[in-house]
Amino acid sequence: MLKTLIGRELLDNLMTFRFAAATFIMLLLVVANTFVLIIDYERRLTGHNDAVKMHQRQLQEKITYSAGLDRLSADRPPNPLSIFNVGFDKRLGNEVQVSHGVVPSLWDGYMHGSSNPFMDMFASMDIVFIFEVILSLFALLFAYDAFAGEYEAGTLRLVLTHPIGRSKILVAKYMSAMLCLIVPLLISLLLAIILLTTSTAISLNSDDFLRIGGIILTSVAYLSVFYLIGLLISAATRRTSTALMLSMFVWGFLVLVYPNVILTVIPRSEAPDALRTSAFNRIESIWDTFDRERKHYLATDDFPGEDWGYELRGWGSRSAYFWDNPRTLMYTYNSIMDFEGFGEEDEPKMPHAQKHFGFLGAQTINAAGRTWLIRKPALEEIFIQPANVERVWLKLSPVGLYDAATQAWAGTDLLGIRDFFHAARQYRQSVINYLYDHKVFESRQWFAGDKGAADWSGLPQFSFQRDDISTNAKRALPDVCLLLMINVVLFIVIFLIFVKTEV
Repeated sequence: MLKTLIGRELLDNLMTFRFAAATFIMLLLVVANTFVLIIDYERRLTGHNDAVKMHQRQLQEKITYSAGLDRLSADRPPNPLSIFNVGFDKRLGNEVQVSHGVVPSLWDGYMHGSSNPFMDMFASMDIVFIFEVILSLFALLFAYDAFAGEYEAGTLRLVLTHPIGRSKILVAKYMSAMLCLIVPLLISLLLAIILLTTSTAISLNSDDFLRIGGIILTSVAYLSVFYLIGLLISAATRRTSTALMLSMFVWGFLVLVYPNVILTVIPRSEAPDALRTSAFNRIESIWDTFDRERKHYLATDDFPGEDWGYELRGWGSRSAYFWDNPRTLMYTYNSIMDFEGFGEEDEPKMPHAQKHFGFLGAQTINAAGRTWLIRKPALEEIFIQPANVERVWLKLSPVGLYDAATQAWAGTDLLGIRDFFHAARQYRQSVINYLYDHKVFESRQWFAGDKGAADWSGLPQFSFQRDDISTNAKRALPDVCLLLMINVVLFIVIFLIFVKTEV
């Protein structure tokens, strides 16, 4: 009997105009937008490759290590799955400078790549955005008259004259409608994947297809939530006009109003000025201590009072970024030298200069490490914690849960981007180990190229690999489980209302 009911409901839905409209509109929007997204991805990938080549060329042009390390960068390639949900892939830095004097953080990133505002305007609508807005609307349109329409036509009373349980009727309506909604979802995604595989710039591995499978699973759970919301409205009302009006109101509020208004309504807690001031003063104290130790070393070496950096014409000044700049709480010394030769009068000083910069290099790394221990928790409390609060408020809507889950599957969420900066910090440490192992700080090539230029061939190369599928699943499953729980709660509530309703 259940199979017969599902077949009847399925046939009724397939014969409706809304099914044809949903399929046509979804195919048109997803396929057309996928073309635009692929072009945008290829443009960003070209910008990434150009930036990597430029940084390598700039590095090779430097004849001293101190000058070259100031041009050392870590570059993040664009994520091919950003076509499904762009997330933070285009909003946060994809380039960060790597220096022994600074531990890089999320706030130290830059954006590289060609800029095309006209293309960005069209590429901002990713595939998940289409599902969020369009397919959720069709889910409500499939549901609003599921019960209310049969109440008005009297067909529900006729069906219940047969020995059919109301639970079977509910399951049949749910299964048939979801099958009709999944058809345009899967067909449009299949065509999008075919387009991706035909692009020479995009290479998808087995993990990527599993991630896409996770996005599909989450999309089905998201559509189910909206269908059940529409079914709840249909079961609670007796008129299709009322059910349609309420369904459109709920859709507009959950999809359009709430995600855009909630961030302006919720109170935003500002970090106390005392925290900002305390963190900056502690960092400033670290570098003041560094400066005193440097001056003490210069006053007690073999050439007392001789400032080697100044004599070698390359000592830079300290640079600080204050709170009106996103790259906050950074304090570092720069020592950039790129000179090909010195006079004979400078030669007796060279061994002492090498010894000085050997001392200075180790002290700079130490000061940068202690700065990071203060800077990291301060930035977390000032910027990350308020952002986490905002994300919690957004997740009170199924749209927020769906967006967060699909970002996690695609690897374009905040944690996925922070993985890049974690990799950059690991790369910085490998560079520092190389500098120590090859005694670069104590070498003449650190500050002069007259006796031979710096050898960049052995320097470690940066490579960023996205996390494996297990990490994406761990980050996405909590939000997916919440969507499934909402489905279960809605289904139970609908069942209780439908069972107690007199036909």
